Amino acid sequence: MMMAACAALVMSSCGGSSKTPSAELKNGVDTLCYAYGVAQSRGFLDYAYSERGLGIDSTSQEDFIKGIIDGANLGSSASKNAYYAGIAIGQQLMNSVSKGLTYEIFGNDSTGQANLNDFLAGFIANVKGEKVIISADSVDNYIRTKMMEVKAKQMEQEFGEYKKQNIEYLANIAKQDSIQKLESGVYYKVITAGNGEIPTADARVKVNYEGKTIDGNVFDSSLVPGREPLEIRCTDVIKGWTDALTHMPVGSKWILYIPAEAAYGAQNQGPIKPFSTLIFTVELLEILK
Repeated sequence: MMMAACAALVMSSCGGSSKTPSAELKNGVDTLCYAYGVAQSRGFLDYAYSERGLGIDSTSQEDFIKGIIDGANLGSSASKNAYYAGIAIGQQLMNSVSKGLTYEIFGNDSTGQANLNDFLAGFIANVKGEKVIISADSVDNYIRTKMMEVKAKQMEQEFGEYKKQNIEYLANIAKQDSIQKLESGVYYKVITAGNGEIPTADARVKVNYEGKTIDGNVFDSSLVPGREPLEIRCTDVIKGWTDALTHMPVGSKWILYIPAEAAYGAQNQGPIKPFSTLIFTVELLEILK
């Protein structure tokens, strides 16, 4: 009831004007309403101007304040409430697309921009229950697949020459007499031929390993001081490793030459660039029971 009195007071005193209200404080209710206003405003501007809040530009404070006053004096009806709720949602969607979705697709590439019109076309069509080009049931899988395609194309443009170097490297490896090939496209060279059991795909194994890129850069190793052999399930690694482990007898030591398609593909993995051929020396110590 008290909040209703405050609202009525604000409506009557401002008279629909967007001019900044002046405190009247004629009675205890007036003062209480004023106090509520102060309390509600605490931390509000920090929220309004923050990226995680409303994202308002601080240089536009007067426009922001005018909007607050106008909104408070509009009165209430189903159509007005719906319309202004739609404006608020539209602003959030615009920020989500122009900032969040653009970054998700293009990363730090400032030349890229997500298409707000296409985003709204899909959003509104599904909200209205109209026929959509991509069904809501399949859209998540479509997004994952299409995002991978878009990212791969971007990486192709940026790392095209590096991709070519890796393909040529692997082609030269394939020409060597001591090199053999697995179904996944992994090439390997046997250093030590083990005679133990061969792991199944769901087996847990213990291995020593060292991984490097074609320039000789070692990006990971279990052989450095303080490290222990790796214990892992054969399916919990990249495709090239799974294929190799399920063909290696215990006691074997192989050098693996894993093409990008059986490793991280077009993904950027820090020290492992997109389209990297990975070279692993792997020693299968035992199958864990």
